Amino acid sequence: MTDQVGIEHTLICPLEMGLTLKDICKAYELPMEAMCGGMAICATCHCFILNNEPSLPEKNDVEDALLSELFTSKETSRLACQIYLTAQMDGLSIEIAAD
Repeated sequence: MTDQVGIEHTLICPLEMGLTLKDICKAYELPMEAMCGGMAICATCHCFILNNEPSLPEKNDVEDALLSELFTSKETSRLACQIYLTAQMDGLSIEIAAD
């Protein structure tokens, strides 16, 4: 995981707790605002997927709509609150989007 200033972090994620990518970033006190607490209404947990990860769930309509409103959105953009961590995501590489 790369933060907004380019520092790389390796995160160890417990899988039995049903955590999202947003949850683990907040647990590690990384610079991700996530104002709405994971309800997919603010897009302040915007991140970019840096590797082709086939195990990621598809974007739902709400996530897609929120991302389409951002000026910084790319094809690889996701909301970290909408990605529940699984063992199949081992090696997932992301970058937290700048504010």
